[in-house]
Order: sequence, then C-alpha cells, then structure tokens
Amino acid sequence: MPEVRLVGAAGEQIGVVRIEDALRMAQEQDLDLVEVAPTSKPPVAKLMDFGKFKYEAAQKVREARKNQVNTILKTVRFGLKIDAHDYGTKRGQIERFLKAGDKVKVIVVFRGREQSRPEMGIKLLQKLAEEVAELGAVESNPSIDGRNMVMVIGPLKNKADAKAEAKKAAEKAAPVAARPDQPNESDAVAAE
Repeated sequence: MPEVRLVGAAGEQIGVVRIEDALRMAQEQDLDLVEVAPTSKPPVAKLMDFGKFKYEAAQKVREARKNQVNTILKTVRFGLKIDAHDYGTKRGQIERFLKAGDKVKVIVVFRGREQSRPEMGIKLLQKLAEEVAELGAVESNPSIDGRNMVMVIGPLKNKADAKAEAKKAAEKAAPVAARPDQPNESDAVAAE
C-alpha cells in the first residue's frame, strides 16, 4: 500500500500515512494534497491551498523582477584635442553615470594623422581614470578599435545601492521643507 510522509497546513509533521488517509484529511480540511518531494522515500506531501500557494509564488517572482536593476553601459566620446572646459564637462557626465551605478565606455576618436600618436590617447584615458578613481575602476584597459581607443570604467557601487542611496538623500531633503509641526519662514512673516 502506497504511503506518504504528510506535513500539515501549518508546517507541522503528521507522519507517514496511507495516500487514501492523506486525501481524506485534505478533503475534510477543504485543502489540496500537494507532493513537495517526490524523490524521497516515502514521498513528502503537504496539505495546502494550492491556488493560494501559486498566487504567492507568482507575487514573489513579480516582486523580485520589480527589484531587479539593470546596469546600463553609457558611452562618452572625446576628441584627442579636447578643450579643458569640454573635458571637465565630459568628466562630470562620467562621474554622474558612475554615481548612478552605470558602466561608462569612454571613446577617444582619432582624426587624420592623430592615429599615429596612440600614446596621447592612452595618456588622456589614464588621466581620466585617475580623476574618477573614487567613483569607478577601469574594467578594460585602453585598446585600439579602428580609429578609436576604447576603455570601460565600472562603478564601485552597484546600481541597486546607488538607487537606494539616491532615494535616502531625496527623503532626507524632502521632509525638512514639508514638516507641518515646524514653523517655516512664511509663518513667521504672517505672525508679524
């Protein structure tokens, strides 16, 4: 006669019982008999509401998908003869991307005879890597790709941490301006 190790609805161990008895118990409690470990000897079955179980499993999957964060590869292009102000602007962009948890692909474009001077591109990329070292680390060293030199910088913080930190900063700044229990400047002016 086939038997199963039965687990109750609350997770309590009922013991080894015949399948017919387990089915009867499930019917009496208006629950389903679900096999949870078919390979064990004897197989393990649990009394549960299978519809509710499927719904909760789907909710967990949906929640995990909602919390999943994708790291994006952002691209920033430089010319070899970049002006100091333009360089500062591009570096600021790169810093913003790294703070947000995104990887940055930095490309130095060589024009005309500049291709014969790859060491200048390496020098520019190394200078940039040193300046953003507190936010990101070089993942792939400068390499020549046709008329371009490419380097990838990865963030030190992952995307989820960066997002959580930005949310905390926003929450910290918002309540100060909107606290009803604290008088603000407009209240002081109205009182005078």
